Amino acid sequence: MIKSLVQRLLGPLSLITMALTFWLGIWVTPPDKVQGDLARLVYIHPALATVALYFSFGTSTIASCLYLWKRTRSLTMDRIAQCAMEVSLIFIILTCITGSIWGRPAWGVWWAWDARLTSTAILGVLAMGYLALRRANDEVEIRARRSAVYTILCAVNVPIIHFSVQWWKTLHQGATVLGPNRTLLIHGSMAWTLLLSFVAFTLTYFWLLRLRYRLEVARETTTKVSLDAALAQRRSEGAH
Repeated sequence: MIKSLVQRLLGPLSLITMALTFWLGIWVTPPDKVQGDLARLVYIHPALATVALYFSFGTSTIASCLYLWKRTRSLTMDRIAQCAMEVSLIFIILTCITGSIWGRPAWGVWWAWDARLTSTAILGVLAMGYLALRRANDEVEIRARRSAVYTILCAVNVPIIHFSVQWWKTLHQGATVLGPNRTLLIHGSMAWTLLLSFVAFTLTYFWLLRLRYRLEVARETTTKVSLDAALAQRRSEGAH
């Protein structure tokens, strides 16, 4: 009952926290001393990137590992991995778009072959490759196994993205929230709004993942029913 209640509340909570984030970010929090109103993108871009790289892509990777492990192997894990990857691709694209909007006035260009930008774009291409791979094979077990292995290999790119600003000299700024000594870089209403943005986008991710999973289960059920009906019709025709 509690689980069902939480699932039903995901949508409303996502919309409420998202609305609060935009209200606080646009009308309540003050402009930044250096970047002015441009810095308000901090309430969108970092949360999008966090969900894209760690939550959604991480969910797909963990589900893929669980599928490859015999004790936890099930089509449920394969479905979760697929749905999480699709949602991850959406968030990766939004991350690149909001980053470009931020970068144009900050750097003077819409796009630069910066280490973090490039590695994030590569992750998006790899996510599209995953979806193409799933369409290349209709055999369920083979498709699931190959997709799981591919996801784990692609996950190597996530730590590269994370540490890129430390390993190379990049245009992309470093940590937004915590400094080198674990000191807060954002305070007051800006800090609370930033925290709320992470909550809002995380809830939205789980909401989208749940909706996509339900659609996938419905699609598989419809396909199976259609196939059974077609086979039954063929058998009846053969009997006559």
